Amino acid sequence: MLTSSYNLPPLPPSVDLETVPVLKALAAANRALAELKGRAASIPNQGILIDTLALQEAKASSEIENIVTTQDELFQADLFPEGPQSGAAKEVALYRDAIKLGFERLHATDGLITNATIIDMFQLLKGRSDGFRCTPGTALKNEATNGIVYVPPQDRREVVDQMTALERFVNDDEISDLDPLIKMAIIHHQFESIHPFPDGNGRVGRILNVLYLTKSGLLDIPILYLSRYITSNKGDYYHHLQAVRDEDAWEEWILYMLNAVTETSKETLFLIEAIRGQMSDYKQRLRNELPKIYSQDLLNNLFRHPYTRIEFMVTDLGITRQTASKYLETLAAHGFVEKHQAGRSNYYINVPLVSLFMDGNK
Repeated sequence: MLTSSYNLPPLPPSVDLETVPVLKALAAANRALAELKGRAASIPNQGILIDTLALQEAKASSEIENIVTTQDELFQADLFPEGPQSGAAKEVALYRDAIKLGFERLHATDGLITNATIIDMFQLLKGRSDGFRCTPGTALKNEATNGIVYVPPQDRREVVDQMTALERFVNDDEISDLDPLIKMAIIHHQFESIHPFPDGNGRVGRILNVLYLTKSGLLDIPILYLSRYITSNKGDYYHHLQAVRDEDAWEEWILYMLNAVTETSKETLFLIEAIRGQMSDYKQRLRNELPKIYSQDLLNNLFRHPYTRIEFMVTDLGITRQTASKYLETLAAHGFVEKHQAGRSNYYINVPLVSLFMDGNK
């Protein structure tokens, strides 16, 4: 039977986590996150950010697992979920849905992140009906050498016990008075080290990051685009994960995660500000050029669905198909959207908004 040389620590770990470098990085991360939270609240319909930015997070997180798709595939998958689409686009869409499920459960459980919610997110993400690992044999390997890097707990009872302890640490603030950002880094490392599921642990663990920030009140909605930083610094991410196990290098791991929060907050803030600017421009243009069809609901539709269609407008605006079709044709004629055809169906692209996401992923 495989055995691990790393003993998962009690929570919180019994080492000095609030070193001078950590406290300095923590202050910067909290400032950046507070600014992001404040600016995000200025978007009139928060669903715009949840739908669009959660999809960007899903795309970046999936790329860490070598699941790669394009913006066009992702938005097309939302348009025509019943139609043909790549396996990668489907997986990314499921990740976005898992984020939204976790966020909905936060409200339904009075702000708790439970193991039941974590299992449900795993099942949605992977299309499975099982939960925590039942059989031994799991080992994490180096993709290049195929050598074993880390062996997580093998016994199901230990996996359940460790996840129960982690659930308590996540939800009971009396266990420790650590800053929530430091706790997030610890929670993520512990989850990845328990490695509780047969598959999908990396993606579920990254959803856990943004859910915990929302639970802690550092964000109102789960919009931190954290996986993009990890994708860009993938080697460092895995190095620091393992260095904690090999060398008890908690300071370096926490610094990595705090820097990820700082940089990602700034990048996400840029996206939100750009979305705000585009919405303001569209609002003014719509009022001036198309006052008879302008409404806040129409504006929200164009930014909640970068690729929109008649059915979306019928639902969002409460209008008939005929009226929705007329609106979209008028919007296309005035350059607000670009008309495309897929089979017998038409769809309409908010080109500046899509370009913003494409530029942000370069």
